[in-house]
Amino acid sequence: MFIAQASKYTQSFWKYLVIPILFFGLMALNYVAVEFLEIDMNQFMQEEIARKGANRVLAENLSAFVLFLGGLLFWVKYIHRQPIRALTTSRKKVDWGRFGFAFILVAVVNTIIIVADYYSNPNDYLYNFRPEPFLYLVIISVLLIPLQTSFEEYFFRGYLMQGLGLLGKNRWVPLILTSVIFGGLHYFNPEVTKLGNIIMIYYIGTGFMLGIITLMDEGLELALGFHAANNLITALLVTADWTAFQTDSILKDVSEPSAGWDVLIPIFVIYPVFLFILAKKYGWKNWKNKLFGKVVPSNT
Repeated sequence: MFIAQASKYTQSFWKYLVIPILFFGLMALNYVAVEFLEIDMNQFMQEEIARKGANRVLAENLSAFVLFLGGLLFWVKYIHRQPIRALTTSRKKVDWGRFGFAFILVAVVNTIIIVADYYSNPNDYLYNFRPEPFLYLVIISVLLIPLQTSFEEYFFRGYLMQGLGLLGKNRWVPLILTSVIFGGLHYFNPEVTKLGNIIMIYYIGTGFMLGIITLMDEGLELALGFHAANNLITALLVTADWTAFQTDSILKDVSEPSAGWDVLIPIFVIYPVFLFILAKKYGWKNWKNKLFGKVVPSNT
């Protein structure tokens, strides 16, 4: 129903092409410019942080997503003539309780994992807490990170999920494509350079996790809460000189970056536990149909 309900408002598929072409075109142009000019993005980031400070650089980078989100929602509302609620959920109104539950669940688990690793491997971290910069970080993060993650959810699990679902008239095509594309875009993150291609399993797996909970729950609320908590807690608690988010966080990871089979733990251990908890709480049933079934457009 979450996908099918979009057919009430959209009759021309060309409308679904404009925003993806603009967004992916911008990403491609940025990549070509970096390669053509031979810019070392990690060095460039370090120089920008040294010149402006980590908080200002973070705010500038996140501000672009405010424009992206505003542009996407404007396009949906005024070109597709689709209510934002219908892009968010199949329910009669957005269930913020679902958002809050997913946010708290992910925030608690991520905090426990970071704290446990800190006490297990204290030599891998520096205590980085400074009250004033951290206060500014909290303000910037609370205001802007949820907008950044909301754009990604509305774009991938909302807009593309509905558009591809209507085009393919099924659920599995949008689930696979949005998850792979979402994960694939993270290929340009500095973490991939440092940790190797194996980290892509985590990124694509996270895309599948978010896609599954969107389809099973017939709405974005859980994915919005999950994604916001994941990025927010990481930005506030731990940073490193080689990550996409370099912040004035409480801890700084100074260990030699490496990744092995441990990157599979979230995909094959933690995420299944999350799915089990959410399925029990919200009574998910008929998994086969909701993940692989047909989409029957409705104009009523």
